[in-house]
Amino acid sequence: MTDLFSKIKEVTELHGVAGFEHDVRNHLRQKMTPLVDRVETDGLGGIFGIKDSKTADAPRIMVAAHMDEVGFMISDIKPDGTFRVVEIGGWSPLVVSAQRFTLHTQTGAKLPVISGSVPPHLMRGNGGATIPKVADVIFDAGFVDKTEAERFGVRPGDIIIPESETILTANKKNIISKAWDNRYGVLMVTELLEHLKGQELPNTLIAGANVQEEVGLRGAHVSTTKFDPELFFAVDCSPAGDVYGSQGKIGDGTLLRFYDPGHIMLKDMKDFLLTTAEEAGVKFQYYCGKGGTDAGAAHLKNGGVPSTTIGVCARYIHSHQTLYAMDDFLEAQAFLQAIVKNLDRSTVNTIKGY
Repeated sequence: MTDLFSKIKEVTELHGVAGFEHDVRNHLRQKMTPLVDRVETDGLGGIFGIKDSKTADAPRIMVAAHMDEVGFMISDIKPDGTFRVVEIGGWSPLVVSAQRFTLHTQTGAKLPVISGSVPPHLMRGNGGATIPKVADVIFDAGFVDKTEAERFGVRPGDIIIPESETILTANKKNIISKAWDNRYGVLMVTELLEHLKGQELPNTLIAGANVQEEVGLRGAHVSTTKFDPELFFAVDCSPAGDVYGSQGKIGDGTLLRFYDPGHIMLKDMKDFLLTTAEEAGVKFQYYCGKGGTDAGAAHLKNGGVPSTTIGVCARYIHSHQTLYAMDDFLEAQAFLQAIVKNLDRSTVNTIKGY
């Protein structure tokens, strides 16, 4: 578990929002290159390692995480040196204020910044607190005015990313960090490729990560078109609803995500997943998603690509502090390994309804 925690800490403390995934991409390139036959990128910056199969007529299987986490972009620098922002990905206004962030300038500088909050002292007589819109939240790096901010290289379009240390909970079973959505997927891909090192597969495996998932599944459109897989497996993290009396309980294993607003799992894919989980002894839970994953974009490309999501759930995602179980990662990894090893031509044809 100590080794797994170290790997999780490494990937979750990386910084990368949509359009600025370079640090995560560099991490993936370094990890994947010794484990695959070649590494390729798409035009938006998605990166994939390819393991060719020696089997005749081998199916093409794509396993895709996404590199980007949620954050912000500076839209305006005010005369007093504070900033206003636009969201990069979905945020609840309830979790934005009074937090620490890192501002990344175009020149590569990393500057500390906080999101402002209104002290209760200033609310007296004003009818109490109101929830501000994200666009109205003040971001403050302590500059005396706009001129000083610009002298430090700050410009509109610079990105602001949550600053959070990855730590273990007291019982050593769970982790608290930012960005498990979706550095979970990034680590899933590198661990899968590490496990498959030197092994022959009955399929050509295309494994890596897309860009810009958090702003509309954009990277998946591009990569699925480029690599033309027969099946697509997103690896992504979903919100846990356990503390709210809903589906998704941390510690209860990987998710069988049978529905979300952008994707319905096909019957033959569901049959394959259930059989594979049973034979591999994988612990799983049924999950009805409220949001989407890259499977929602991929399954509509190239005449239709049967797709699904191999995921885990985590509490309080899209915030500075997400809480999740290490055991769930292990179950999901065992599931993904079993899936990839079982996808020969006959099985893929069955899933595709041939």
